[in-house]
Amino acid sequence: MQKKPSSRSAFFTLRVTLTLLLCAAACSIVTGTLLAFFHSETPTTLSSQRTLSFAERVAYQRAIEDVYWRHRIWLRNRGERPDPKPSLDAIMSRADLEKKVTDYLRKSQALEDYWQRPITAEQLQAEMDRMAQHTRQPEVLHELFEALGNDPFVIAECLARPALSARLVTNFYAHDQRPNGCTDDTWTATSTANAPSARFYHTAVWTGSEMIVWGGYDASTPDLNTGGR
Repeated sequence: MQKKPSSRSAFFTLRVTLTLLLCAAACSIVTGTLLAFFHSETPTTLSSQRTLSFAERVAYQRAIEDVYWRHRIWLRNRGERPDPKPSLDAIMSRADLEKKVTDYLRKSQALEDYWQRPITAEQLQAEMDRMAQHTRQPEVLHELFEALGNDPFVIAECLARPALSARLVTNFYAHDQRPNGCTDDTWTATSTANAPSARFYHTAVWTGSEMIVWGGYDASTPDLNTGGR
């Protein structure tokens, strides 16, 4: 299930290409046309109402993986493989692509719902800056931009967002950087159809998105073998 990411700005720019262009000048891979495109975008062309469907995100993920696969050396344990390098479709299914997209969308949503830190347009722009400034393979980054149609919005959503959401979730989880707005002993009502009965001495685990409750005791049963989430 896709939920529209929050805090999109009017448009993204690839000002980061200044660094990329400096590297690319030596590699002779980035043209003046690309630079002109990046700086010709206006707020009306990348409006805050623009969204990507899940199917579009999967298609763009396929394009990204294709670039990575073309640059991957086909080796076995030692030496070059005698068999030809297979196609991307032979080693990555649509389900694999959908899983990658679902993963970064869930992480983005977790940042908003759990840590109350939605990814902003400014953060996405800064992530694109970081990519261009620190890439060791400017030619690959250039190919990725081309695979995403040289569209700053698509690049921000399908290239910068996955990297940024993964890094932020890892960082917040490691340091438990949750907001201070939580109130103890307060709950949001959900369906009671599968809710566990009242109990004590049970096991409860917080997964980061839900509470798992199992076992314990109640007034009439000494060893419950039930639970819920």
